Amino acid sequence: MRRTLLRSRREGMTLVEIMISLSIIGIVMTVLLVNVVGYLDSANQDATRITIRRVEDALMVYSSKHKGKYPSSSEGIAAVKNLLTNEEVPQDAWGKDFIYVSPGTHGSHPYEIISLGKDGQEGGDGANADIQSWALNE
Repeated sequence: MRRTLLRSRREGMTLVEIMISLSIIGIVMTVLLVNVVGYLDSANQDATRITIRRVEDALMVYSSKHKGKYPSSSEGIAAVKNLLTNEEVPQDAWGKDFIYVSPGTHGSHPYEIISLGKDGQEGGDGANADIQSWALNE
């Protein structure tokens, strides 16, 4: 009889035990989410830099085929889309169009390719920072 009495008292979890378990799970999920988002932002920045370098390679091929000239600002990156592997106008990792300026305004660069970062606005820090082709090459 004593065994039956003890078993019936411990078959379920109390409300306090459930609340503590949910709190622990919530804390662990928050820590994981913060770390994953940080890595995702960094990965998107790296992917954008790689895409800029691919476009620069295509611009060099374009220039060699057009006697040293680069597409004008009005022609934009679309002028080299047939030189890229998927033949589409590339976008940054956040799905936004690059800004293309030719001739460049920084130093002696013949063109500039700019991603406005995660927020899509000029300036910013971290994931919101602008990524510029001339800064990658210096």
